[in-house]
Amino acid sequence: MADFTWNPDTYLDVMSEEIPDYRLLQDELLAAVVEVGPRTILDLGVGSGLTARRVAEVLPETHIHGIDESVEMLAGAAKVLDPDRSSLSHWRLQDSLPAVPVDLVMSTLAVHHLDADEKADLFMRIHEVLVDGGRFVLADLVVPPDPSDVVTPIDGVVDTPSPLAEQLEWLTEAGFTPRVTWQHRDLAVVAADKAGQRHRPD
Repeated sequence: MADFTWNPDTYLDVMSEEIPDYRLLQDELLAAVVEVGPRTILDLGVGSGLTARRVAEVLPETHIHGIDESVEMLAGAAKVLDPDRSSLSHWRLQDSLPAVPVDLVMSTLAVHHLDADEKADLFMRIHEVLVDGGRFVLADLVVPPDPSDVVTPIDGVVDTPSPLAEQLEWLTEAGFTPRVTWQHRDLAVVAADKAGQRHRPD
């Protein structure tokens, strides 16, 4: 994962080779996002933009703001996302998040780059930018209880996944009600809901 180089023509093939269930991970994230029908989404670590594009295809009234610390990846995302329904910013996950409230925050294979304290802090900041009744969907690498379930190569330096149980605890401490919607080997999708009633415009 640490040595990954962006190439739009081979991205999906490379990701599927590194992470055999990558497309399934995307499918499960999409299901958790579509379930609440958000109008505004903040995509943390938008990367190639291909996951965001899948979300946009099934939620045609949704605007997606993607952030990433890689200028190269942002350039790739700009090629696949509709500029009228998306915006992109150069941003680190450790920085303060955009202050505009959103219905949903999602992240695919980005949060595992943070250490434990940084993850817990990020979950707190995500809770702050979500509207009441909003949702955070996390699709990422985790440390499975059984070491034989580790499938994805990591370096332990740039890639620092955490056990799922710990992340659920941090999400709860941040004020979320989290639930695991899918888990397989070293991958998981979590839907974490913020209390309250989300207002939908007429």
